[in-house]
Amino acid sequence: MKQLEVQIMGQSYLLGCPENGDARLLEAVGRVDAAMCKIRDAGKTKARDRIAVLAALNLAFELPERGATGMPAPTATRLHVPNGSPDGNAEASGPQLAALLQRLDTALGIDGRLL
Repeated sequence: MKQLEVQIMGQSYLLGCPENGDARLLEAVGRVDAAMCKIRDAGKTKARDRIAVLAALNLAFELPERGATGMPAPTATRLHVPNGSPDGNAEASGPQLAALLQRLDTALGIDGRLL
């Protein structure tokens, strides 16, 4: 297995890559980097681990909605840091999202809310 050095949100990572998997790995790195940078640039979340969790959730949330092309469906809904929420709580996002956020907050521990 060969290794590729990649950059995600300005940090270098050395990743194992299966033979002939370079293009897929680099595409995945690009998606993760773009998702993390978008969350960071929104300015609501600063902690790298929280940005990574939110980006992973957004990417995983899109998976069932991807068509044969691998691109998100035009009506894809994304999880996001709510706009205009001074305390960082999800606004009218539905009971499933609220339950998921509660579980993440519990798992992340004492350093505060996820969003």
